This record gives sequence, structure tokens and C-alpha cells, in this order.
Amino acid sequence: MLDSNKKLVERHFTELLSGDNLDACEEIIATDYVEHAWAPFGNDEPGKVNGPQSTRETVGWLKAQFPDMKMIIEAIVADGDLVVARVLSEGTNTGKLNGVAPATNKKFSARQCHWYRIKDGKLCEHWAVRDDLTAMLQLGAVKRPGPPAFVKAIRKLTGKK
Repeated sequence: MLDSNKKLVERHFTELLSGDNLDACEEIIATDYVEHAWAPFGNDEPGKVNGPQSTRETVGWLKAQFPDMKMIIEAIVADGDLVVARVLSEGTNTGKLNGVAPATNKKFSARQCHWYRIKDGKLCEHWAVRDDLTAMLQLGAVKRPGPPAFVKAIRKLTGKK
């Protein structure tokens, strides 16, 4: 059972997120799905969603920004109905970033951890810990503070001159 759960998560990354087999959504994702992962710099957790439909929308949103996006599983572990995958996510931003900002045409490479709960042979719940800051710095969407700004901010926080 643990191997089949890991294979299900592997299919999610290879066929849906890195590939283009969205017809597999109904095979992999439960209709009654709970999404705990916020969009980068989002304001709220999606919660209960229609799993296959939500996955199609998420993949479409990601591929519009990063047509060459790949999510490579570096490690995967299963325990009971839970599977966790450490993933390297890479791509080139050639579409509107987060659907609003102009494309940067820059590449990013950042790691993420994704936790899934499996029920009745389908993914039914998801949590994510992503390094969005590294990705946004690489894409130029967020500016790295220079030493003077950093030092000034630390002094302000600590009250030291």
C-alpha cells in the first residue's frame, strides 16, 4: 500500500505538474479535496475544493507563468495514508507572474515539500512548504536588501545605533 501511495504522488508530479496529462486528474485527485497550500504571497487557504477541477486550474495558472516548469521529486516517504515529497521546482517566467506582473524572462530553481493524505486510492488533502522567497528573488520580483538597508533595519529592530 505504501508503494502505491508513493506512486500516486509521483504521478501527480510527473503527469500533472511537470507533464501535460490533465486527463489523469480524475484518476489521481479526489473530488472531495482539501487544499491547505496558499498561493505564493496569497491571503488565504483555499480549503475544500473540487480536486480535479482545482488541479486543472492550478496547473493552467502555473504553466501560463512557467511553460517549461518541471517539478522533480528528490525524496519521497510514505507512512500510512500520508506521503511527503521533497521537490525541486524549476522554470522560466515567460508569462504574467502570479497572473498580474509582467514576465521577467528569468529562471528560478527552488525547493518545496508537499504532504498528501490518500484516501480510497486518491489524493484527498495537501499541505505545502515552499521556498517562494528564493524563487521570487531569482525572478527579480523581490529585491534583495542591500547591506545598508539591512543594517538600518536591524538597528531599528534592536534599538541599537
